[in-house]
Amino acid sequence: MSTAHKLTLPALLMLLYISSSDPVTVTTSKAKVEVHENTNAVLSCEFKTEKDTNPRVEWKKRSKDVSYVYFDGDFTGTLGSFKSRASIDGATMTLRGVTQKDSGVYHCEVTARHDKIKLGEVTVTLNVLVAPHAPSCEVPETVMRGFSAELRCKDKLSFPTATYSWYKDNKPLHTSNLPEINYTLDPKAGTLKFKAVSKSDEGQYRCEASNGVGAPKSCAGQHMKITEFELNMTVVTAVEVGASLLLLSCCVAICLCCRRGGCCCCRKNQGETQQSRTKTSYNPPDPRCYKHTQSFVL
Repeated sequence: MSTAHKLTLPALLMLLYISSSDPVTVTTSKAKVEVHENTNAVLSCEFKTEKDTNPRVEWKKRSKDVSYVYFDGDFTGTLGSFKSRASIDGATMTLRGVTQKDSGVYHCEVTARHDKIKLGEVTVTLNVLVAPHAPSCEVPETVMRGFSAELRCKDKLSFPTATYSWYKDNKPLHTSNLPEINYTLDPKAGTLKFKAVSKSDEGQYRCEASNGVGAPKSCAGQHMKITEFELNMTVVTAVEVGASLLLLSCCVAICLCCRRGGCCCCRKNQGETQQSRTKTSYNPPDPRCYKHTQSFVL
């Protein structure tokens, strides 16, 4: 029995040692925080240490690089001047008047120097929701009948990303592809495209952005005018005169080239003419004259 006591006593001491050597633990009550713009965001961070009653607490924000938010008992002046609008309670950090720039992934690190396992950390993601702003709209002032047209709409500030609706004369345009519709509407890209506009497409157009965070916002209505294709007589006359002058210049250039023998076609024709003349002017001698000449020599 004494042997059993000797065997179990070290085991009991070991268990007591292990139970008293719990590592520093860091937790959060909310790993993902979503708040509206210009409100306060509470990033929860709670810790439990083995011995250290005053551990070092650090907050970092991770983007392309890792930047300190809270370090060595004070807030930093970077990342939107946290020093003037942040506070800390234990390890929980509160950011006041947050903007879209504050969105990101934050790390809470607790270092207990006197503990056996000295470091613990937790991650909190902050999303700042931004209501729609009045989008920028591009509507062509004039389009000729039968030509294509594209209207554009964009809100770069809202979060989540906005979706778009188009209105003509304050009446919503359908997004479905119906046979009688001669346009395509992309709610995500914010584009309204016409393959070939008609007179009935003339009117006032506006775009509305919405993302479910705040009230939808619209741009000011802009008028698109559909015109008929008309020929300008001045332009037509100028084109005709220009074409005539170009043709006359080409004829004069060809004539000068032929006269100076600079044109290969002209040189070929001249050579053939000379050859024909040479063949025509050559007459072989009469055989009778040849015989008479021989008799005279004898």
